[in-house]
Amino acid sequence: MKIEALNSEGICAEDENYQGSLYSEVKKAIFANPYQKVWGAADEVALPHYDITAKEVYRGFMRGKADHFKQAAIRTVRTCADLRWGDADKGFRKIIHTNGVALTGTWEISEDNEFSGYFKKGRKGLIISRISCGSSTIMQGTPRAFGFAGKLYPTMDENHTELLKPASFFALDKLSGCNNKHITDVTMTNGLAVKIMGTSFPSKLMLLRAGILFGPLDVQGTIRQVYQIAELSKDDAVVTNAPQYMCLTTSEGQPSINEDDFRDELLAHIFDKGNPAPQRTLSFDINVSNIGKAVGNAVTGSSYRVTDWEKIGTIIFDDAVASYNSDFVLHFPHPRWRTDRNDPSTVVHKENL
Repeated sequence: MKIEALNSEGICAEDENYQGSLYSEVKKAIFANPYQKVWGAADEVALPHYDITAKEVYRGFMRGKADHFKQAAIRTVRTCADLRWGDADKGFRKIIHTNGVALTGTWEISEDNEFSGYFKKGRKGLIISRISCGSSTIMQGTPRAFGFAGKLYPTMDENHTELLKPASFFALDKLSGCNNKHITDVTMTNGLAVKIMGTSFPSKLMLLRAGILFGPLDVQGTIRQVYQIAELSKDDAVVTNAPQYMCLTTSEGQPSINEDDFRDELLAHIFDKGNPAPQRTLSFDINVSNIGKAVGNAVTGSSYRVTDWEKIGTIIFDDAVASYNSDFVLHFPHPRWRTDRNDPSTVVHKENL
């Protein structure tokens, strides 16, 4: 299914006026318009499949026209908004990672560690996430580029009345896709792997465009720092201490589920088909490390070689939905790059941001 033009990918009033959000309002929004009222029920229509094409990535790229992908990239780095409704509450097109599932649950750190903020032992908060595919191939047996975006609220009160600014983070597998049969087989980290060689021609065009664009905009286009988590609810007198690397893996004992569409696979971890009540949970381990380095190159294969992973906690999802608002309205801002991830004064300011 092609995504019709909705709103400009650029900055809007919702971005400029952001003061924080209520967990209850964000959760209500993403559950408001599910594609299937009851997932897997016999009378429900199939989940929509939104195409991701090189044409969309290069739309407006020619001189004299609006460069839509560049506008979207700038907005992603610049805005902190959690929901972006736009005109007529239609939201905004996602040029990549268009197909996904939103999940809600808790973040909990259970082990001692050296890091600050919501990495500290005993920290527990509400989390809203979206797991998506960064390419059009979403079916089992095809190369799928999985991504995990999260916003972490420093509270366990689902009905808090004070606006809060959640910490955003991102974890991804291979930007060019992987052949894992189940999403529960995939390891996602804040440093992503890229391999242009061996991909289809349209994929090469999209990877090239993304690399050329995000490098100048975000300094390090293949890694997302996690200092926002390390600064969440941190006393100003405490020095920020964020891990360089974070990795999410499915917890031991989490079963594998066979579904062709990864969205059905995710929903099946929590629901029985035709039953609207959650029956189970989906759990991911939170692993961190400061020891690693970038290796290889984007053409033949680049990645981050990380050692000494330390499990410090768990994310447990107990509800989920595939919905229009989770695909078009829910937004996860990218933390700006810092030359020293623990020093806010070293954030890189770009003139066009």
